[in-house]
Amino acid sequence: MSDTRQFGDLAIQLVTESRRSTLTDTLLKYNDNLVRQIIREQRDLEKLMQTLIDTDAVSPSLLIYQTAIVRNKRCLLAYHMHRMDRLRDMYWACGCALPHILSNAPLRSKLSPHEVDYLRQYNASTMAFRASFSSNNDDLVWVKKDCGTIHTELGAIDFKKGQRFMVRRADIEHLIVQGYLEEV
Repeated sequence: MSDTRQFGDLAIQLVTESRRSTLTDTLLKYNDNLVRQIIREQRDLEKLMQTLIDTDAVSPSLLIYQTAIVRNKRCLLAYHMHRMDRLRDMYWACGCALPHILSNAPLRSKLSPHEVDYLRQYNASTMAFRASFSSNNDDLVWVKKDCGTIHTELGAIDFKKGQRFMVRRADIEHLIVQGYLEEV
């Protein structure tokens, strides 16, 4: 740790970055380097505290280290919560179309691998929750494909000439939500 930097300065940079992201209404690139530096600082502070505890030294620095650790944790949690909120907002704004979000290369480059996993799990949970509300009897729809576009209607499905299929709405709800199917 540098002598010119105070404990918690790195964590404040993360909070400032989150604030800037909110003010500009954008999602900035995940700052993996800064997060790792803060975690490293956390470990260094914990080692310093352990050294003081092992030597039975009652020192005001113990309180300073503990305060810095708690502040760093709060800042890390605030940064990650802000990003999760932004990701959930984007997910709902695009109609729960996860492929739409993940196929956007500029946006995808701003996400950490853990955030992509989070979005996938959030999507799976949302779809499972939605499916739990559909009944088996009156949610049957007919799907038909016309000129490369798939439409749902209470009627018929024509994927190939003469073929018709009846499907439950719960089975295709995710396709409707993602924009691959359109209800007419």
